[in-house]
Amino acid sequence: MIEGIGIDMIEVERVGSRIDRENGFRELVFSPGEIAYCESKTHKHQHYSARFAAKEAFFKALGTGWAQGTSFNEIEILPGEKGEPHLHLLGNTAITLAHLEGCVIKVSLTHLKDTAAAVVVISNK
Repeated sequence: MIEGIGIDMIEVERVGSRIDRENGFRELVFSPGEIAYCESKTHKHQHYSARFAAKEAFFKALGTGWAQGTSFNEIEILPGEKGEPHLHLLGNTAITLAHLEGCVIKVSLTHLKDTAAAVVVISNK
């Protein structure tokens, strides 16, 4: 049964300009694994933006918006074996959202030159 669905869309330039000019923004929002992944890409701002959208979509799927006790950089979206995105909860965020253990979290990312979007679906098994 579906517990929640979230969607978000953002301008690539908005995220890219904050990454380029604001010291610490990237580390505040993205995990070390995400940073390594995005920095390895030719169009890295598109990849950062899609992950930012996925984090926003995840909070929308929770139905709470950003939840106290959670951090954006502890919500990690990295590719699986086939390249499909997987969302992992890390650190205190995993503890705060422990009620999601046993749930399936599906993520879909997309990006163009100027826009990135993501959909997150949370369902129980």
